[in-house]
Amino acid sequence: MTTMSPKRITQRELESYLWGAAVLLRGLIDAGDYKQYIFPLVFLKRLSDVYDEEHAAALEVYSDEKLADLPENHRFAIPDGAHWGDLRKVTSNVGTALKAAMRAIESANPDTLTGVFGDGEWTNKDLLPDATLSDLIEHFSTKTLSVANLPEDELGQGYEYLIKKFADDSGHTAQEFYTNRTLVHLMTMMLQPEPGESVYDPTCGTGGMLISTVAELRRQGKECRNLRLYGQELNYGTSAIAKMNLFLHGITGGHITHGDTLARPAFLDAHGRLQTFDVVLANPPYSIKTWNRAAFTKDPYGRNMWGVPPQGRADYAFFQHIAKSLNPDTGRSAILFPHGVLFRRDEATMRECLVKSDLVECVLGLGEGLFYNSPMPAVVIILRARKPAERQGKVLFINALNEVSREQGQAFLRETHQQKILDAYRSFAVVKQFATVATLDEIAAKGFSLAISTYVEGAMDGGEGEQTDLVEALATWRTAAQSSDTTVVDVLSLMRAETST
Repeated sequence: MTTMSPKRITQRELESYLWGAAVLLRGLIDAGDYKQYIFPLVFLKRLSDVYDEEHAAALEVYSDEKLADLPENHRFAIPDGAHWGDLRKVTSNVGTALKAAMRAIESANPDTLTGVFGDGEWTNKDLLPDATLSDLIEHFSTKTLSVANLPEDELGQGYEYLIKKFADDSGHTAQEFYTNRTLVHLMTMMLQPEPGESVYDPTCGTGGMLISTVAELRRQGKECRNLRLYGQELNYGTSAIAKMNLFLHGITGGHITHGDTLARPAFLDAHGRLQTFDVVLANPPYSIKTWNRAAFTKDPYGRNMWGVPPQGRADYAFFQHIAKSLNPDTGRSAILFPHGVLFRRDEATMRECLVKSDLVECVLGLGEGLFYNSPMPAVVIILRARKPAERQGKVLFINALNEVSREQGQAFLRETHQQKILDAYRSFAVVKQFATVATLDEIAAKGFSLAISTYVEGAMDGGEGEQTDLVEALATWRTAAQSSDTTVVDVLSLMRAETST
């Protein structure tokens, strides 16, 4: 067992400790793959150190080693040979020993830790030589990750730091597992989760949005342990990180599953229908092309109620999945999308159905850079299954393009930005050159476009006007080109016919 240390670990020490492991991997694997190996090691170390901490506390009570090892004294079981201390003794085939320990722990905790360690190539010595793995184990052995040394919230913050650092190093792939946390906080506050509610993220990445709802209730001093959290993630390794992330934030009741939400939604009710939720937070992968459009045309869950999106953009497939997943009485959602969903012509019919459903409560336009590692401006769309009477038949448009700060190449929302947006959302009233309320009839008169600059007087464009012109120009060109081709074919056919006669 590792020696217990009485020294509290500061956040700065934790960050240096965690990032130090990444330094050991540089040059061996791609930065985008760091997370597959460092997160499981941190989690395994934490499990072992907390087990030792629980054992020591029980030993003080019982003064008996066997009694101190009883399952009721521990949150998780660690089988013989799978403890961190056992792994420190391994000198050859270290990856094989690590993989065996991780699988043994998963098997010993089937209700909570199945699949939590992911699918890293631990036994590939070309990728991870014994010496490198031993160096990583010894690096992590320099600190004791007990709850006394590192409370759950603080370790969770360290984990979030590491997730962001990996996102910084991963370039364009970061969007798959990281969403700007200041924006996530805003989206959470807009939905106001309450104790006992169900919270769902259909494309949950590393679980940051789910964790945000727990953090918000803690911040308000409300009961958060009875929140019911559900998440599905396509990438297996990322779904494992989400499970670890929840545990390291002290959240043991979450339900994270791996799989394709559009093809095989994981959460169904007793009748095989989509389970519905009180709160849905989501940042779906935008405009993906590799999805099963043919299956969606005959969707057994009725998620094509507005229509079938084009093959090149699945945004409205996720949109409809989320709408169908809302509790009909209490459901509300905040979805992060690119601005194009507000005005693109090839989604016009579906957008008309969306508007007529009266689910849209707010369209919030945000500045550039809040999509992680992307300059694209973002929009948050708030859906509410049952609007208050005074909001029915109306949509609030907020243009917050200027409510953003940038430091060291990163965009984020300050507390003042968040509060200004929240005040406008909660008041649901006109704020000159910032917010306006439009009726569904007014939106219909605009061709059911939800482009924010169409409604907020004097607002900056945010890029959607230019993109609309480009899309329309391209569509016009294609139509003209097709018409021209058809005319040429017709003329040639006529000339041939005249020649033959």
